Amino acid sequence: MEHTNNDNGASVTQPAEGNPVVDPLLRLTGATSDEPVNVPTTEASDSTFRDGSDLHEGKYFSTKKDLKRKLSDIAMKGNFEFRTRKSNRSLWVIECIDPNCSWRLRASKIVPESTKFVIRKYVGVHSCSLLKKNANHRQATYVVIGEQVAPQYVGVEKGPGPKGVQTFVRTKLGAQISYYKASRGRKHAHTLIRGSLEQSFHILPSYFHMLEKLNPGTVTRIEVDGESRFKYLFLAFGVEIRVATAQDSNGQCYPLAWGIVDSENEDAWTWFLTQLKEVIGDTDKLALISDRAPSIKKAISTVFEKAHHGACAWHVAQNIKNKFKCADIMGSYWSAVSAYRCEDFAGYMTEISHRYPRVAEYLENEVGFEKWSRCHYPGLRYNITATNMVESLNSMLVNARDFPYVALLDVIQEKISKWWNDRRIVAMAITAPLTPSRESEFRPRFAQSNGRHTLQLNPVTYHVKGGELEGVVDIFNKTCTCKEFDIDKLPCVHAIAAAHHAQVKGKAKDFKVPIDRQV
Repeated sequence: MEHTNNDNGASVTQPAEGNPVVDPLLRLTGATSDEPVNVPTTEASDSTFRDGSDLHEGKYFSTKKDLKRKLSDIAMKGNFEFRTRKSNRSLWVIECIDPNCSWRLRASKIVPESTKFVIRKYVGVHSCSLLKKNANHRQATYVVIGEQVAPQYVGVEKGPGPKGVQTFVRTKLGAQISYYKASRGRKHAHTLIRGSLEQSFHILPSYFHMLEKLNPGTVTRIEVDGESRFKYLFLAFGVEIRVATAQDSNGQCYPLAWGIVDSENEDAWTWFLTQLKEVIGDTDKLALISDRAPSIKKAISTVFEKAHHGACAWHVAQNIKNKFKCADIMGSYWSAVSAYRCEDFAGYMTEISHRYPRVAEYLENEVGFEKWSRCHYPGLRYNITATNMVESLNSMLVNARDFPYVALLDVIQEKISKWWNDRRIVAMAITAPLTPSRESEFRPRFAQSNGRHTLQLNPVTYHVKGGELEGVVDIFNKTCTCKEFDIDKLPCVHAIAAAHHAQVKGKAKDFKVPIDRQV
């Protein structure tokens, strides 16, 4: 028996003259040196089939992991399984799961110091029965599936669900996998694309540092416990205005700050609101609207001494329907919520009290009129009655809320950046003195004001008649007896009629109220 090296450096056994051919993979098959076997053919015949790959002896791979990934892909697409006969840091030997099959591969490091692997011996033809082909094989691990499906999650928030992963593996890889394995593969793909929670936590400080550096005015906070484990996160993107509100002048959602906490309790809310107070301050003109969770209520009263807390009218409505089973009273309830004048509010509450006394008692004593009613609210609630803007933000992040922290913050930053740019483009095209939504809102009010009769009572007070409701307007203090001007801080029909009358008389400058600019 003679041994030589081929061009790829692999050892090749040459039979001596007159001796039978001996399998070059004797050590792999377990045969002894005196047990001659036939060399596996490399060409497919009627009783054999190729694995369909482009592998060959001498092919290099950057790492053993790359080689294993390649073989798993080949096995899944070919619907066959292989098993490992020997594996260590410098060697990997595999063979078909059928011990009588000729398919096998041997690969090793180029040199001990390198990470590169080279295929030393490869027989790509199966001599096993087709009955051995299996679509539910061991190579379809959740790790391999995750690596294969990972590109489906690049640049998107959601990507395919477990059933979508099953379809992908079946159509692209020819394998059948369970829902559970598809779910684990999907989770692994998310980790490959977005990182793990642990990785995300470790890079948060540097991530926040770059946010503050590239976005002047941005405020970030990270809170950990005594063992340096994550508790809270706060982020308020820098803006160019001094005070940010929950609604911009065009009636659109204006996110103030973002927070991630370990649980929704009083401590977490107190910490978050404390950070928020540093950003927006505390004033009696500030309205904080939330659901009626005790932890939020207590935290607001602790942190904000001047601001006024109001209850989300939508959550109160849901409580009424669930607790008293009286959905048919909701029309009167919402009319009471929206009433500007206390006398109108009292009329709607009388209707509720006559039909459902317990509901009226609940709204007055347990919730409190001042928490949900527009006309009884002690501060400036403007036109905000519910937390629908917060719910909109929650729905915006429904697909990203389980992402690692940095990946989630990237989604938030991307969406906010797009919002600001889209709104900037709209703002640049505006030629009117008001924003588009206010123009749309005031247009019918101007039309209604034209038919009103206005009587000037003194230099700043006007009595406006006509229509369903009369109004007495103090154009200097921006009030009207209809209360719309007082609460919304936007001119009502009476205020517009009074301002128009003042301008016709040439006295508008005396009141220093540029009506077209006060939004």
